Amino acid sequence: MGLHVIDEAKRCLKCKNPRCVKGCPVGTAIPEMIGMLLEGRISDAGKMLFDNNPLSLVCSLVCPHEAQCEGHCVLAAKGMPVHISSIENYISDYSLDMLPVEAGVGDLGTIGIIGSGPAGITLAFIMAQKGYKVTIFDMNDKIGGILYYGIPEFRLPKEIIARLERKLIELGVVIRPNVLIGPVLTVDDLFRDGYDALFIGTGVWNPRKLGIKGETLGHVHFGIDYLRNPGAYRLGDKVVVIGAGNVAMDVARTVLRHGVRDVTIMARSGRERLAARKHEIDYAEIDGVKFEFYKSPVEISGRGVVYDETRLTPDGIVTVEDSRGLLEASAVIIAVSQGPKSNIVSYTEGIQIDGRGLIMTDEEGRTTRPGVFASGDVVTGARTVVEAVKYTKRVAEIMDEYIQGAKGLE
Repeated sequence: MGLHVIDEAKRCLKCKNPRCVKGCPVGTAIPEMIGMLLEGRISDAGKMLFDNNPLSLVCSLVCPHEAQCEGHCVLAAKGMPVHISSIENYISDYSLDMLPVEAGVGDLGTIGIIGSGPAGITLAFIMAQKGYKVTIFDMNDKIGGILYYGIPEFRLPKEIIARLERKLIELGVVIRPNVLIGPVLTVDDLFRDGYDALFIGTGVWNPRKLGIKGETLGHVHFGIDYLRNPGAYRLGDKVVVIGAGNVAMDVARTVLRHGVRDVTIMARSGRERLAARKHEIDYAEIDGVKFEFYKSPVEISGRGVVYDETRLTPDGIVTVEDSRGLLEASAVIIAVSQGPKSNIVSYTEGIQIDGRGLIMTDEEGRTTRPGVFASGDVVTGARTVVEAVKYTKRVAEIMDEYIQGAKGLE
């Protein structure tokens, strides 16, 4: 691994106008990172990466690099971009536990973070290092949100989240697990108890249903629920996954790793129109996932998925008449999309949501209730980890300005 990373680092052309940096949503200083590594300053490189992106180690594994840094590398035109993700992973993995992180001097205020996914963790690191007292509230017993409960172990080892948690605790961040803000403890309760500002980063955990007959049957499950604890499910020997996105690919590959040898993804379009990243589709195929394209589910029965065949026309996907068929399955997993839960907004006045249930904010993360900010998937819908980091960094600046401005008026 080390020799490979050094070889890759030496392939960097040190472009005067590095397109790789422009391709990174958080503007990672990639040439500087590579230069530090080759100069033997790996700890300095690790600190630079962490200061720019506290989830650098995570992003090095789960980002769509082929569309971002590596896709913009000038060598990508020849099909051989520098493997920037491997370099970043090597540096971040090596340096994370040794990073000298310190809480800011003084007491700038008290922050409550609801949800410990990518946005919540990012904000906690930034605000604690500024000098804020930070408490994270999460409905689960482990922090990480989608990082822990939604991304399979083979893509993102859970030990990485545990290492980030240790860093947060080292900074003095307080974590309250198994606390659902909304029905019992409310936003009003938090403000009553002295929090200067609150941040909502609860993600999207409500699975979208298909709205077809059979979704309540015992052998039917939802993808986002399955990924939380795959070992709890008894799926039989033939599984059909309905969906075309990255979650569907994760589900199918996870099912295979839990002993089911016959796994098929059903999609109403063709391969070229799947929402999933090409890399994820390729890996699914390598793992042994089968695909049934141009099939639209119309009902789930005890025997499997009843479907109509579809075809692509200039006007889009249309149903083929008299084409009904059955794809047999011992279990069916629906992985078409997910939206936010309503625990907070249902018990809080003043926080507006849009038609999809997503929290409405301005471009800098302010919700419609003063003192409450939000970022991540609960605002944008399901996006990448690095996008959550990007927007949350800006929200942190605005929260800081808000709190210090309010204190200056007292």
